[in-house]
Amino acid sequence: MPEQHDWTTAVESRSDRLELARRCRRVTEARWFALTVLAVILLNAALLGLETYSGLVAEWHRWLRLAEHACLAVFTVEILLRLGAHADRPRNFCKDPWNLFDLAVVLCAFLPFVRENTTVLRLLRLARVLRTARFLPQLRIVLVAVGRSLPGTLSFLLVGALLLYVYAMVGWVFFGHQDPEHYGSIGRAVLTLFLLMILDGIGDAIHAGLEISRWSLLYYASYVLLASFVLVNVLVGVVITSLEEAREMEREEEPPQVPDPTPVPEDQRLLLERVTAARRALDALERDLTATALPPTTDHPRRDLAEEGAPS
Repeated sequence: MPEQHDWTTAVESRSDRLELARRCRRVTEARWFALTVLAVILLNAALLGLETYSGLVAEWHRWLRLAEHACLAVFTVEILLRLGAHADRPRNFCKDPWNLFDLAVVLCAFLPFVRENTTVLRLLRLARVLRTARFLPQLRIVLVAVGRSLPGTLSFLLVGALLLYVYAMVGWVFFGHQDPEHYGSIGRAVLTLFLLMILDGIGDAIHAGLEISRWSLLYYASYVLLASFVLVNVLVGVVITSLEEAREMEREEEPPQVPDPTPVPEDQRLLLERVTAARRALDALERDLTATALPPTTDHPRRDLAEEGAPS
């Protein structure tokens, strides 16, 4: 009896979790729910921007604080509903990185040392703006692409740093004495070349270099060619490749859509119904014939012989 009671209790608990997950999932998957949360996120971002105006904060401090608490309450209810939607499968909630990010952002707002530190609290509220990626698929793809491009970007930064260092040393050797303002040290040379990478002041640099030596034209032309064209195009290629990979991942995560069946014309549907009815009639007729057929008899020859031997 105790085992049966425990089994019944487990079944009822499982049924309650399934019902809770079904109801919460119905709410979280609704379009109005996503639009509401997105609107609250944008409102939170607007409130954070309004707090940068000291006069406005001094006049509307109470209302701004009340609006912040209201946004936090909405985010708390949202994360509770999402947790409830995974009541039947809690592990799946942790498999989604966005769920973990949302949970961390909401939970940190209730920690004592976070609420007491104004700077950390504002950074935490700023992190809520990133949650718009959950409701904007294109933004989510871009963020995933940026994350996947980090390894290639690090390689690009290493190559770019090496190129900057080499050209900075060459510039210090050739232009350090004549142009100490831009090439007087390795730090100034790196800063000058970094600005030239985005073609900022390239004309003035070339004119100043030509006054020192004609070979400076080769120096600047080779640097601009490598830094501004080759390296930047490599970085763009890395980002585009990562963007395509992120789009493929997004397509794989989307549930497959079952195509609607092709509608059958009315005349063909009636013809199919008549063919089906005829087949059923033929099957019934065959069963009736099989049931009423007489089995073959084997006593006919004996009866004929007996009739021949009988006296007439």
